[in-house]
Amino acid sequence: MTASPNFFLRNLWYYALPSAALTSGQMLGKLLLGEPVLFCRGDDGKVFAVRDICPHRGMPLSYGQFDGKEVECCYHGWRFDDKGTCTAIPSLTGHEGVTPENICVRSYPVRESQGGIWIFMEDPKVKVAELPPVPVVPDIAANTAPSVCEILSFPCYIDHAVIGLMDPAHGPFVHTSWWWRSRHSIHEKAKAFGPSHLGFTMKRHRPSKNSFAYKLLGGAPETEISFQLPGVRIEHIRIGKHVVGNLTCVTPISDTETEITHSIYTTIGWLRLLSPLVRIFARRFLQQDRGVVVMQQDGLKFEQNLMLIRDADTQARWYGQLKNEFVRAQNEGRPFENPVKDVVLKWRS
Repeated sequence: MTASPNFFLRNLWYYALPSAALTSGQMLGKLLLGEPVLFCRGDDGKVFAVRDICPHRGMPLSYGQFDGKEVECCYHGWRFDDKGTCTAIPSLTGHEGVTPENICVRSYPVRESQGGIWIFMEDPKVKVAELPPVPVVPDIAANTAPSVCEILSFPCYIDHAVIGLMDPAHGPFVHTSWWWRSRHSIHEKAKAFGPSHLGFTMKRHRPSKNSFAYKLLGGAPETEISFQLPGVRIEHIRIGKHVVGNLTCVTPISDTETEITHSIYTTIGWLRLLSPLVRIFARRFLQQDRGVVVMQQDGLKFEQNLMLIRDADTQARWYGQLKNEFVRAQNEGRPFENPVKDVVLKWRS
């Protein structure tokens, strides 16, 4: 399989940053999909986002000041509100015929949910009539912050981060830890999959017997794992009346850098108390994934043809099909048609 040309999907929600990273009256500049974006949390607690470039002389607005309501450029004092509208140009005397309100920087729709800030990266050429809801972990309140939130930067294009994280066969070779599994525990697995919103779902099942981490939860856990574009993985684990939710978001920073945010939510009290220890394991897990992606980049410099096999690489194939179908549907102005069908996949891991 030949890797498709790099392109970022638009008209979708991307995870931007944890809510805790932005306090009232604070602003934070960040690169997303190759675009400079400035996030601000006003004195009223609400978050807004604008393009992090002053239209006057190209100065990043993040170098300026934020008073809790408006952003001021450090170069000439131009000010912009939460809609990106210019509210003041100090150098004007009144004879220039310039109306500040007619000058704007691009603003972005943002939503805050489950302790995370999401941004809708619009396609200027293909507008949407109504914004969809942001992805959430089911059965966890919208205003609930995660007990664990780990962020790691992968030096690769988003596609390689996505298919690397969803790959079901690398575990015994990459995640060789006593608390997860080893290559000596490899055995055949069969999982039922089906289409779901902008992606696919591994239907609810009992975790594999060689997944030690699940055993720590006690009882008889059942898990369901879903993936949806642009790069959101949600694992919903049910143990009796309790829930553990894992939200993994893949956000492209640029063509060569991708940010992975892994958040864990739970209704289990003792698991929340152990969050410092869980955070160590989560970070170690992500570092193992990052390590193999770093090594992979050395090979991708010379070889872009990817040999994807059945059934272990079917999810990677689906990702490419979903991505291409989303773009075609947008360009043709028609509803998205999910290419995934109900199927049972088998592999050894």
